[in-house]
Amino acid sequence: MKNKTAYLGLLLAFALILSYIETMIPFQIGIPGVKLGLANLAVVLCLYLFGWKDAMLLTIVKAILGGFMFGSLSMILYSVAGALVSVLVMIVLCKTHWFHIPVVSASGGVAHNLGQVAVAFLVVESYGIVYYIPVLMISGLATGILIGVVATLVLPYIQTILSKGTL
Repeated sequence: MKNKTAYLGLLLAFALILSYIETMIPFQIGIPGVKLGLANLAVVLCLYLFGWKDAMLLTIVKAILGGFMFGSLSMILYSVAGALVSVLVMIVLCKTHWFHIPVVSASGGVAHNLGQVAVAFLVVESYGIVYYIPVLMISGLATGILIGVVATLVLPYIQTILSKGTL
């Protein structure tokens, strides 16, 4: 595909803008790690537009740059772990062609939270972290479905634009 690097750069910029917007939204429910995950929209779009390798690359770069720009070193650790688990699950589900985008995205949201809980368990070394799992799973499912629905609605338009080469 012509200009693929430019399109991937736009998706990365889109993800970082969504990460910044997310830091401005007062979404606090009292549980550490619960976020909307808006930037994952770029990853889902990348997975369906360009394939798993580019989605993996975008995920890693997004997590690292987003952590440096809007977080801390510990946030990068949690973000990269969650993002890698998430994108791996989404890649597997996407490759089966059995699931619709919202299901793939929701599974990625849940997997992201599981990856972060695993890192938190290693860092904190306490079983108390397991009490967060139900809330994190519900939030990952809800936000993942939302991201998947938005991706489903937007994807045909982006595919049309890319096929015409008008961007």
